[in-house]
Amino acid sequence: MGRRACLGLVLCLAALWAGGLAAADEEGNQDESLESKTLSAEDQVKDHSTGTRVVAGQIFVESGKSDSQLEDEENFLSQEEEKENSLEELNSLEMSNLLNKDLEEAEIQSPVLTAIGGTADGEPCHFPFLFMEKEYAECTADGREDGRLWCATTYDYKKDQKWGFCETEEQSNKRRQMQEAEDVYQTGMKMLNESSNKAQKKEAYQYLLKAADMNHTKAMEKVSYALLFGDYLKQNIQSSKELFEKLTEEGSPKGQMALGFLYASGLGVNSSQAKALVYYTFGALGGNLIAHMILGYRYWAGIGVLQSCESALIHYRLVANHVASDISLTGGTVVQRIRLADEVENPGMASGMLEEDLIQYYQFLAEKGDVQAQVGLGQLHLHGGRGVEQNHQRAFEYFNQAANAGNSHAMAFLGKMYSEGSDVVPQSNETALQYFKKAADMGNPVGQSGLGMAYLYGRGVPVNYELALKYFQKAAEQGWVDGQLQLGSMYYNGIGVKRDYKQALKYFNLASQGGHILAFYNLAQMHATGTGVMRSCHTAVELFKNVCERGRWSERLMTAYNSYKDGDSNSAVVQYLLLAEQGYEVAQSNAAFILDQKASIVGENETYPRALLHWNRAASQGYTVARIKLGDYHFYGFGTDVDYETAFIHYRLASEQQHSAQAMFNLGYMHEKGLGIKQDIHLAKRFYDMAAEASPDAQVPVFLALCKLGVIYSLQYVREINIREIFSHIDMDQLLGPEWDLYLMTIIALLLGTIIAYRQRQHQAIPRPAGLRPAVPQQEPPPEHQPPQ
Repeated sequence: MGRRACLGLVLCLAALWAGGLAAADEEGNQDESLESKTLSAEDQVKDHSTGTRVVAGQIFVESGKSDSQLEDEENFLSQEEEKENSLEELNSLEMSNLLNKDLEEAEIQSPVLTAIGGTADGEPCHFPFLFMEKEYAECTADGREDGRLWCATTYDYKKDQKWGFCETEEQSNKRRQMQEAEDVYQTGMKMLNESSNKAQKKEAYQYLLKAADMNHTKAMEKVSYALLFGDYLKQNIQSSKELFEKLTEEGSPKGQMALGFLYASGLGVNSSQAKALVYYTFGALGGNLIAHMILGYRYWAGIGVLQSCESALIHYRLVANHVASDISLTGGTVVQRIRLADEVENPGMASGMLEEDLIQYYQFLAEKGDVQAQVGLGQLHLHGGRGVEQNHQRAFEYFNQAANAGNSHAMAFLGKMYSEGSDVVPQSNETALQYFKKAADMGNPVGQSGLGMAYLYGRGVPVNYELALKYFQKAAEQGWVDGQLQLGSMYYNGIGVKRDYKQALKYFNLASQGGHILAFYNLAQMHATGTGVMRSCHTAVELFKNVCERGRWSERLMTAYNSYKDGDSNSAVVQYLLLAEQGYEVAQSNAAFILDQKASIVGENETYPRALLHWNRAASQGYTVARIKLGDYHFYGFGTDVDYETAFIHYRLASEQQHSAQAMFNLGYMHEKGLGIKQDIHLAKRFYDMAAEASPDAQVPVFLALCKLGVIYSLQYVREINIREIFSHIDMDQLLGPEWDLYLMTIIALLLGTIIAYRQRQHQAIPRPAGLRPAVPQQEPPPEHQPPQ
């Protein structure tokens, strides 16, 4: 009885584990713009094993103890290590034997396949069986034109002719239909992945549509998202919603997450945050990384749930583990964050995108042998971004040309490409080592870091921690982030050096300043566990969030931007809304910006309230323009009631926290007019002056405002003065003497006489004769003698 209970538990755990892997596997096959690759089974075991975690390729030991405690116990741990290892081996051996026995019993108790119809209806299938001089260990369709599976009930079919079907006709038809759907799906996916031509991608989606109509789950997922975003199919929210509902009924985590998004954003359905939370939760339980990321952001910001830093940490950490495991030696793709509001406000400001003419100019220079242009274009195509698609073939060609010209940077990047390996460049530690050595000998930090990696992991050379440390130090001294990161990892794990968390923290911080994703990840792990630093859940969540936002789904930012630039604002706003749900501040502000322009995908009465919601979320993440927009919305009553006091609060926050000149100017205006605050001209002038100091662009409007303020102040001063009361208090006899009226009359008479005399002299003036006119040049006749025109 106990053994059966144990068997049931083992099988249950095995099923759950297999289901988790299948869900993760399914995520890995999804569109790269939405899901990242998953960890292998081995990596997952390492990452989730008790007491260990993987950071930058190293296994970190979890510990809640202080540095001094760790140092005190170091000797004891080393003494006990062998005992623990032997016990672990013994335990694992016992568990392995137990699992083998239980699985053997499970196989014995598994139901036997029974033949249907044929010459041996109801008899058990015999495996293996011999047919056409070939042994079959499972049912086969060989020998049948209809493709229906069958088996023999004795070993030798030719001798006994005993056989039956392994499935009913209905099951056979369904299986063949699903096989046909799978073939169509694979054809479409092959076309989609191998082609960069838009027309061919549209054709590929026609195959996926056909497979989706045949109820192929993965095809339905691809098509539903294409309909939602308008990717190579006409955007149709209602059709995508129907597909998501169908997928949800089938238990698809991707469908559950998407349906949650529709309810959260109110697209195609009535908005319901409660239903959205339910679907997000089911999607996360099914292993969907985007659902985990959305839940992490909701718990962090307290959207629809009670704010919980620890819950946010759990979700963000899980996603960050996958993102960190997906980071290659070359660093991965670049995340391009472009704010639509900034582009409109400052048209001349560089958005980070390279113009086509500029790219062609660099290509021209590279063809002419300009080494710097070759290296720059190589890096651009290696990582992608700035309007250039990732292309390893072109990157390899540019680096090769520059390396042949003796450029050490190009040699180092060729080493990285060979060390990593790809479809274009075959993986070769020996070739990578040669390039790294050449670059390192020339003092290149990238080459030094690559050589350090080779010695650290034994790639093409024996493992040598001392040399690895030496080369990482040289690279770090020159500010190369990979060298700083690996140096931090060595200090953290005590590899080749004495374990030193302070030094590890120092180098991880330096690498994070250079934007290295794994540096953020390592720092997040340290803050989450309190290793070497005071534990801070808030800091850990912010760092993990930064890592998660570097996942492959971030490529959707550029897709949305391109859709907006192509004039398809509906497609752009839906993509930005999904990214906004994941917590991308730039997506929240861009979604609000498009909604502010009256996007047609939502009702006219709903644009301002929805825009207000996303401006609020972007403002809470520190975006100054969003905070000012919140003030504007409450000031003018866009999407809410007019509320000067709330507007004043938002402007003040933007002024104090982000030192915004616009916010200071608005505060000055509100003080001047007495809107939401008591009227105070002196405070108004103070805020106007602060705005002029904060930004040179504000100086002209501030000057005009101050001029206006001066006029208003003067009029107010005159209005407040009672002139009649002033004259009633003046004693003219005392001021000018008793005969002051005679003096005044005399002065007036003299002025009047002066004016009369002046007027008489003007009337007596004699006009000049015509002959005394000013002389004119002789070549031109006088005006009187000019011929009529």
